[in-house]
Amino acid sequence: MSSQPKPDDGAGVDRRPGATVTLLTQDQCGLCDQAKAVLRRIQNDPAVAVRVDVLEVDLASAEGQRLGADAGVLFAPRVLLDGEPFAHGRLSERKLRRALARWSSCVAADAGSGLRP
Repeated sequence: MSSQPKPDDGAGVDRRPGATVTLLTQDQCGLCDQAKAVLRRIQNDPAVAVRVDVLEVDLASAEGQRLGADAGVLFAPRVLLDGEPFAHGRLSERKLRRALARWSSCVAADAGSGLRP
């Protein structure tokens, strides 16, 4: 029997713990398109133990400039995982999957303590 929460409880509600991925993008950015494709694959993969909520922010916007300055980056794409700098340039799907698996393990270990990774 699996200890992983079911992705869908039958009512269309995803019960997996959620991680927020912020993608800083800009117009006409091939690597941004590549990052979006990676994130779509991960979001649509039921084998991923966490729900991935993607927030796409244009680097040219006021919010994008603030996030970019906070993350120390002036070019797109930049990926933040739960608000922390994770990757820039070409997004490695393997690296992100490993990070999400670790994140999921931390959530499971801390489930009773009320802590969140």
